[in-house]
Amino acid sequence: MSETDDDALIAALWRVVANHGWAGLTMGRLAAEAGLPMAALRDRFPTRFDLLLLHGKVVDRTVLAGTIPGQGGAERDRLFDVLMRRFDTMQPHRAGILRLLKDMRSDPGLAALLMPQLALSMRWMLDAAEIETDVRRQRVMALGLVGVWIGTVRAWVEDDSEDLGHTMAALDRLLDRAGQVGRSLRLLPQAAAPMAPEDA
Repeated sequence: MSETDDDALIAALWRVVANHGWAGLTMGRLAAEAGLPMAALRDRFPTRFDLLLLHGKVVDRTVLAGTIPGQGGAERDRLFDVLMRRFDTMQPHRAGILRLLKDMRSDPGLAALLMPQLALSMRWMLDAAEIETDVRRQRVMALGLVGVWIGTVRAWVEDDSEDLGHTMAALDRLLDRAGQVGRSLRLLPQAAAPMAPEDA
């Protein structure tokens, strides 16, 4: 499948989830919604979880494709822009994603499976924001960014405004808090610590 096919499949995925919930997502329903034979899905998506992995890759790819090298400005501002562009990518699928988040409350195992993939995505977001550091510190920063992202998603769930003002305010606040934690723990240089893991 091409990237265009991936985008269409992800759109179909979220329409099915919006209408039937995560428990009601079947490969038959997805194939019908996407206009594909089930045989075309079998090898690539052995499980429904693999579809969520594709969604994460598509979001990462969209953000990375829209990133201009040598952006300039402060690291924190670049990171803010990158994360908000993730939400822009998610907005067209808002109904389905909200339904999944609601259904995940009764399926904590799914959330646990997604966490490593989210941490990997956050490492890509650090690269997109051109935050240069060694691999060890990038891992630490990515874990902190996971906390920032999850906290901001909670705000996004409640934000039905067109400009996502509530989401932006939450992200701004959480990035400030994470930066303070990073500087206080001396995990990053004092003058260039955009974030670090928040206390769980």
